[in-house]
Amino acid sequence: MTLTTVLLIIAGLGLLIAGGELLVRGASGIAAAAGVSRLVIGLTIVSVGTSAPEMLVSVYASVTGNPDIAVANVVGSNIFNVLFILGACAVLRPLVVASQLIRIDVPVMVAVSFLLLALARDGTIGRWDGLLLLGGAMAYMVVLLRQGRRDEVLRQEAPGLAGPAHPPARVWARNGVLVAVGLGLLILGARWLVDGAASMARALGVSDVIIGLTIIAAGTSLPEVATSVLATLRGERDIAIGNVIGSNIFNILGILGLSGLVATTPLAVHASVVDFDLPVMIAVAAACLPLFFTGNELRRWEGAVFLAYYGAYLAYLVMASSQHDALPVFSRTMLLFVAPITLLTVAVAATREWHRRRGH
Repeated sequence: MTLTTVLLIIAGLGLLIAGGELLVRGASGIAAAAGVSRLVIGLTIVSVGTSAPEMLVSVYASVTGNPDIAVANVVGSNIFNVLFILGACAVLRPLVVASQLIRIDVPVMVAVSFLLLALARDGTIGRWDGLLLLGGAMAYMVVLLRQGRRDEVLRQEAPGLAGPAHPPARVWARNGVLVAVGLGLLILGARWLVDGAASMARALGVSDVIIGLTIIAAGTSLPEVATSVLATLRGERDIAIGNVIGSNIFNILGILGLSGLVATTPLAVHASVVDFDLPVMIAVAAACLPLFFTGNELRRWEGAVFLAYYGAYLAYLVMASSQHDALPVFSRTMLLFVAPITLLTVAVAATREWHRRRGH
């Protein structure tokens, strides 16, 4: 590994942190000026913006004949977003979950995850599949913006909550510049980081699927990491959570939709992704529902569990890529012990919450 690679990784991380800070500031200002809730801004502008690196990587991979990277990048990013980003944010500060996420957005994330598995069962994502996914992305954005605007109008009309009807033009301009500069720094930082990480991976002789699921997925998700962590520390927890959920939905509908549409041939989906990684992505998305439901909060210990699971997932991928002798034992341990304990923990937490609400 050369000094240039190290400097590229360090510079990329620095740009991601700076870009995330600017994006959170600008998006919060736009939310206030436009009369749209911060949650909707997190689910739309911020999530689409921080997903730009995933889009660039997946679209470029699809048009240059590297479909394994295109699909694995999205699947790996979605797993990383929930387990690592939400886990890290919850460990920093317990995340209070808005009711809209529980009622609408997390179920949508679960549904589109199942849709992707159904489309990929034949081993490809074709142009018609891409068109279907892209249409779903546009419909979801329209519904979100309309709902967010309607909710904010009702809030503004409530006694004592009315705000300025027409923010000055300079407010729009300042926040627009912050968002644009933030996105630019995020994209450049992600590119430098992925280039450096990919150079390291190639030196180790790792396959495209593993690179896509791990290094590239984590690298292109670092804008979400920077944005969500900074939003959490600044108290903008609606943006922190909305960014992750919105990014996961957009990754599937928007990025894979566009990648399938522009690819010269149908995107081939590796059998291991269909058999293992896509089901893991669905399980991770579905795990948010009971955890968010119990008290409308993602607690610190639940965040720690998410982080531990991501570590276990990475360990499995490393063992599988090297066909490690411990892989069968590790797989059985995950299946026979970890999964049942998780289900039992969620069931106990849900039961306690139900009893608490009945008591009130």
